[in-house]
Amino acid sequence: MRMTLLTAALLASAAPLFAQSSSLYDPAIIHAPQDGVVKLYGAGGPHTAFQKVADVWMEKTGNKIEIIAGPESKWSPMAQADADILWGTSEQSMTAFLETYKTFSSDQVEPIYIRPTIIAVKQGNPKGIKGFDDLLAPGMKIVVTEGAGVYNTSGTGAWEDVAGRLGNLGDVTAFRKNITAFAKGSGASYRAFGEQDADAWITWPNWPATKDDLEQIDLAPERTVWRDVNVALSPLADAEAAAFLAFLVTDEAQELMKTEGWLR
Repeated sequence: MRMTLLTAALLASAAPLFAQSSSLYDPAIIHAPQDGVVKLYGAGGPHTAFQKVADVWMEKTGNKIEIIAGPESKWSPMAQADADILWGTSEQSMTAFLETYKTFSSDQVEPIYIRPTIIAVKQGNPKGIKGFDDLLAPGMKIVVTEGAGVYNTSGTGAWEDVAGRLGNLGDVTAFRKNITAFAKGSGASYRAFGEQDADAWITWPNWPATKDDLEQIDLAPERTVWRDVNVALSPLADAEAAAFLAFLVTDEAQELMKTEGWLR
């Protein structure tokens, strides 16, 4: 029987925070991923698109894959023991991961897809938001994703990059006044968006693509910031892991990834 294993640790409760990613490192854990199952670990976001690709690959090959996603603190000990592949939802996120997962190194990291920052709004766009300038209006309620120095997330600094793209300090100042939540991680941002009845959230296309209560508003090209998703293959990985990574960038896989905003 074909096994489809999506272990997504996207929990409703906030994850414990650590001052640095390296505090998760446990030198007593032996990295031994060769167990017959290709295991990918990383932050939530790409995992739903990865699972679409994994389902097709498992159907074709009969090999097993597990996609383990969510706050790093929930899966770090497991990944240190048996990760065949790590994915980073940005370059700065992967750089932080490499402080903990010592078997992996920077020269093993490969960017494989890229996606733009977008504005997520409530389904139906009740505020009629058309672009960035609408977010500067007094009283607008905006959620942004931030690591705040204690959390590894792809959203760190993304809102500031968007607001400051044109070199206008006033844009950053006006935008910042409207931020109602600096949420640690995209899952926390999504919850804050609902709980605070926010008007907008600076995020990535996969969120409105996978949530019925969100709608995507594109930023103008001159405002858009792009960040990649990248992967690193363990030198001790199961033999099938490299084959899956090769499939992950095929034309067939690209069509599946594109459904959630991931582009090559």
